[in-house]
Amino acid sequence: MARRVIDEPSEEIVASAKKDRAERRGPFSRLATFVRQVVAELKKVVTPTRKELLNYTGVVLVFVIIMMAIVSLCDWVFGLGVVWAFGNGSGS
Repeated sequence: MARRVIDEPSEEIVASAKKDRAERRGPFSRLATFVRQVVAELKKVVTPTRKELLNYTGVVLVFVIIMMAIVSLCDWVFGLGVVWAFGNGSGS
């Protein structure tokens, strides 16, 4: 079976054309393009439902509590190691 050859420009040609086009645009045109792109991206945002928001909040809180426990445990273990290695600081 014969392969279909598609006349598409190479990536280098496309990148060069975009660069040339960007250089010809003025600062206000580039600012307007940026604002249009931001608005287009914001239209894609989907706000979570109340149930999803509560679920996400619960997951974050559980993760933070677990991480606090791990850090506290490490701090306690390292504290014991320091006391064992250097003493408790009292005495002569």
